[in-house]
Amino acid sequence: MNSQTLYAQGKDSVEVHLTPDEALALTGVEFNGNPKIKTEAQRKIRNAFEKTLDFNSAAR
Repeated sequence: MNSQTLYAQGKDSVEVHLTPDEALALTGVEFNGNPKIKTEAQRKIRNAFEKTLDFNSAAR
């Protein structure tokens, strides 16, 4: 299956607001007391991409 990613018109960047702990978790720091920190950061990034990019499964 081929897919295309089209940038929304005028968008060439994605902005995500992360807490310092979330940013550290994405670099590989582990938070044994709260393992959901990394998952939350990844969710925020995924949501930002979904709002910014248009994912089409049909090739044009």
